[in-house]
Amino acid sequence: MKPKTALPNVTTLEEADTNQFAQDIIQGLSGNPKTLSSKYFYDGTGSRLFQQIMDLPEYYLTRTETEIFTRQQEAITKAFCAPGSFDLVDLGSGDAAKTKILLRALVNQAVDFTYVPIDISLDAVQELQLSLADELPGLKVAPLTGDYFEALQQLQTQSTNRKVLLFLGSNIGNFSYPEIRNFLKNLRQYFVAGDQLLIGFDLKKDPRVIRSAYDDQAGITAEFNFNLLRRINQTFNGNFNLNHFKHFAEYNPVSGEMKSFLVSTHNQEVTLHDLDFNFKLSAWEAIHTESSFKFSESQIKELAQEANLQTEYVYTDSQEYFADVLFRVS
Repeated sequence: MKPKTALPNVTTLEEADTNQFAQDIIQGLSGNPKTLSSKYFYDGTGSRLFQQIMDLPEYYLTRTETEIFTRQQEAITKAFCAPGSFDLVDLGSGDAAKTKILLRALVNQAVDFTYVPIDISLDAVQELQLSLADELPGLKVAPLTGDYFEALQQLQTQSTNRKVLLFLGSNIGNFSYPEIRNFLKNLRQYFVAGDQLLIGFDLKKDPRVIRSAYDDQAGITAEFNFNLLRRINQTFNGNFNLNHFKHFAEYNPVSGEMKSFLVSTHNQEVTLHDLDFNFKLSAWEAIHTESSFKFSESQIKELAQEANLQTEYVYTDSQEYFADVLFRVS
């Protein structure tokens, strides 16, 4: 392995993001086992592929959360509407397909609020702005791009409104349990008493149902993972050979952890020329690309208590596959 000793000086936000991307790649691919952070899935192509994943028959998460919002939108939006204006902050907004159900309901009720979509992908944010201007022309939108906490810190300087945070699609499950605890505690610092958080939790269920959602027959999820290697190749002049990898996914019903991997089918050496970095992979060595935890009701309650969050409402779909839980900061 030959990591570059120093990365280029950073002068712009785009360069800062690329610099962090480089550091994370070098760190992850120098380790044992090797890892790549799932947050880098979402370039323009990755975001479009994930939109395709959400439409797959195996991917129950989108359907169940959409059902919750469609059938219970009045109760959910009513729970948001304390006196005064508020910011509806959407972490990892993507195309906001599910959020738009709530946005339409709030607009139709003439509620005074500003929608604040936050996403790491600039392409996704720009596309969302265009779609919202077309579909909901009267909506006040104040988008932010970048890391969650950096964006929330920026929001603090821009607005003193009450905040209602959305963290949907079981994105919280992409962290390990220690990371979830830290994430909620850190998130709590950006909110004050009376603010609310609506968080999506994928619930434990038939393990076969869960595994199929992350290993679809059409191979779109595999392509989503492979696109991360393409992005690395394009960004850093790399030579990942995608034909020398297979996508593999497994679910552990004891830990509740769903894991995705890219597995090397050959002994191979990969070089990222722009970073002066190379590493070797043995045949059948795996690169861990994503984890997604599934939750029991008792685990959700425990996480809320540790973060000093008060559970207000639990909204579930008809099969009880998924839960959107509304917390209030106390």
